Amino acid sequence: MFSPSIKNTIDRWIEVFLILLMALMVINVSWQVGSRYILNDPSSFTDELARYMLIWVGMLGAAYVAGKDEHLAIDIVLTKMNPTNRIKTQMLIHVFVMLFALAAMVIGGVNLVYITFILGQNSAALQIPLAYVYVVIPFSGLLVIYYQISRIVMLNQELKNS
Repeated sequence: MFSPSIKNTIDRWIEVFLILLMALMVINVSWQVGSRYILNDPSSFTDELARYMLIWVGMLGAAYVAGKDEHLAIDIVLTKMNPTNRIKTQMLIHVFVMLFALAAMVIGGVNLVYITFILGQNSAALQIPLAYVYVVIPFSGLLVIYYQISRIVMLNQELKNS
């Protein structure tokens, strides 16, 4: 379940989706600028759509970077540790990241999606349920948790081999 091939497949799907989303965002914003300054008739939905796409790109991008283990980190202390303590500390860090993703992104995100769905909140211009916009938060949280568990399993193997 936490094999590198499954992780690579998930990575590839997220990469493709993020590329498509960014391309659509560029087209959307270009249309927004063109309709405003060239046609003098600003589009009514493009600003809102760009905002929601940015939420999706930000949340999925954060999960993707966490999966690649390329997030911003201060590793001065880690570089000074011996290999065994470094691996144990990295495992602890991944546990903390996983707990944060569970509490803030999954549990908090599910509550946000549930509340906006129950209240029937729709976006102003697009008239879509805001729950559809916010569903990316718990989904990204689950991805982060998967990636952290995957990394812990890999570090555990590394620890056994050392």
